[in-house]
Amino acid sequence: MEKEKGGKKEEAVRLEVDPGICAFTCLIQAFKDEKYTVRFKIQSDCDQIQNLAKDLGKLGMKDLFLPLSRNPIFLSAEKSQCHLACPIPCSIVKAAEVALGLALPKRVTITFENS
Repeated sequence: MEKEKGGKKEEAVRLEVDPGICAFTCLIQAFKDEKYTVRFKIQSDCDQIQNLAKDLGKLGMKDLFLPLSRNPIFLSAEKSQCHLACPIPCSIVKAAEVALGLALPKRVTITFENS
């Protein structure tokens, strides 16, 4: 997806995340701002994800490799009271990695199988 910025088109990594039983589908867009920074546009009807989106600023590449206890994405998720099993914070990490060229876009799934 492209977005205009100062007369220049910029590419966005775009993810649509179906988080499961809560049914609050989330749209995540990650934009590479500079060589090693990324910013996000996150849309969801979930109050916690809306708070996370407001709290989350630009991230540098180093931020993505911090442990969960110091990672800005997961700190914002905790501050916003996201459910522990919410897949949105992890999806934000994936979007950032692809936007910065650190990973390739590939579908991620969690599937419950009937026993």
